[in-house]
Amino acid sequence: MKSIDLNCDMGEMPEAIADGSQEELMRYITSANIACGGHAGDAQTMRVTIEQALRQGVSVGAHPGYEDRANFGRNELPLTPEEISSSVHRQIVALEQIAEQCGAAIGHVKAHGALYNQAARDRKIAGAIAEGVRRWKNNVVLVGLAGSVMFEEFRAAGFPVAAEAFADRRYERDGSLRLRKFEDALLREPKQAAEQALRIVKQGSAIVSDGSSVFLHADTICIHGDTPGATEIAAAVRHTLSGAGIAICALKAAK
Repeated sequence: MKSIDLNCDMGEMPEAIADGSQEELMRYITSANIACGGHAGDAQTMRVTIEQALRQGVSVGAHPGYEDRANFGRNELPLTPEEISSSVHRQIVALEQIAEQCGAAIGHVKAHGALYNQAARDRKIAGAIAEGVRRWKNNVVLVGLAGSVMFEEFRAAGFPVAAEAFADRRYERDGSLRLRKFEDALLREPKQAAEQALRIVKQGSAIVSDGSSVFLHADTICIHGDTPGATEIAAAVRHTLSGAGIAICALKAAK
């Protein structure tokens, strides 16, 4: 039986934590990437998000990004590899301290926003992320964009890895994510996102903006928590995959 992990970036929107919609979304995923003070998040949001994940049986992961809260970590910053490594390490440690207090363990690390996108095409930045994680722990799963140099660098650095694809994002022909500046970059309709997720798992491919397809092997599929209607999208993805006989299980390293 085929299996897949469903992950979501969490702890980024205080209003979603307060109104219960974040925990509602967690009912449909298996891994949470928790913002740890860089692009978003603070001690309180980290604690509450971890507690919600524990209640819902969701695996906890760290989600470090550029420390640029004003731009939500979505702008590229001219940092050296050493500065990136130090920032990644600092953010993971901040999350770990709270996770330990909650009785949780961090099982994976996934970079956020511009840092993730740069690492997908720049080996030095990917290596800097891996080095930042290594300073903390060297056997945690690193999540990287399927088919990218980031995924290759993480694997070459000796980490267990998980290839990631996206249910709610459009792709380009080279396997990169379509930039958010384009109107069709996001798949906002639950049915459309669910169909893309099913195609990724069953056929190993996704439709790109020009109607062609790109090959994608994925161990985990992301649903963005800040996409409008994220809970409905997550529910549609989960129900569609389960209905197709695909097991939904917590993140595991690729073999």
